[in-house]
Amino acid sequence: MPPGVHRASWDELETRFGGSPWRNAVLLGLREALESLQRAGCRKAYIDGSFVTAKETPADFDACWESDGVDLAALDPSLLDFAKDRRAQKERFRGELFPANLVTEPGGIPILQFFQRERMSGLAKGIVQIELETGL
Repeated sequence: MPPGVHRASWDELETRFGGSPWRNAVLLGLREALESLQRAGCRKAYIDGSFVTAKETPADFDACWESDGVDLAALDPSLLDFAKDRRAQKERFRGELFPANLVTEPGGIPILQFFQRERMSGLAKGIVQIELETGL
């Protein structure tokens, strides 16, 4: 995917990155996570990782979400559980989700910015943005 933030509807995401039984199962978990975020007032989420590539069987998805206006008490509790390498999130949703403004270590940059760089090379890469306020 070219560098930048690429907006997509849920239908576009599902059409482009679904298809196989495994990918569809991961999409189901992602949708459940996004629905929890949406109910809590989240307006945007960003999808990253091997799930938004052509990789045939990605292990999971990586996502972050904008926390402005989000009622944290209304979220599924696993979305705020980062213990044990985010095990609760992986078991519940088949992926990992972070607040977009959470700062990474090492490097000290927000997750949203971190997601837009290749891990090994540091080169810019693309991520997918989902608008939650318009519905899934």
